[in-house]
Amino acid sequence: MGRRLLAAFFVSAGVNHFVNPRFYEAIVPPSLKHERRRIVQISGVAELAGGLGVLIPSTRRLAGVGLIALLAAVFPANLYMAREPEDFKKLPRWALFARLPLQPLMMLWAWRATRSS
Repeated sequence: MGRRLLAAFFVSAGVNHFVNPRFYEAIVPPSLKHERRRIVQISGVAELAGGLGVLIPSTRRLAGVGLIALLAAVFPANLYMAREPEDFKKLPRWALFARLPLQPLMMLWAWRATRSS
C-alpha cells in the first residue's frame, strides 16, 4: 500500500483524537488514567505529524521511524482492550483481538512506505 494512503490513515486518526477524544481516553490503560487527556492529545499530534511527514521527502524516513515508535507506544492500549473486553462492550470481541496482529503489519507498512523516495 502506498504512502499517500498511509499518510491519509494517520492524519485521519490524528484528527479523530481531537474530534472523538472520549473513545481514545477510554482505551488508555488504567495505570495511565491520570494522564489520559494528555496522552490522547500527544498521540493525536504525533499521528498528524507522522502522517504529514510521510508526504514530505525530506522528513519521510524520520516520519516512518516516528510512526513505528508511536505504534509500539500505543500497543499497550490495544492489549488492554483485548485483555479487558468487558470494558469495551460496544466493540465485538474478535475486533479487540484482531487489532493485536495488525499493529506489526502497520509497522511494516510504515517502514516500507517511507524507505523509498
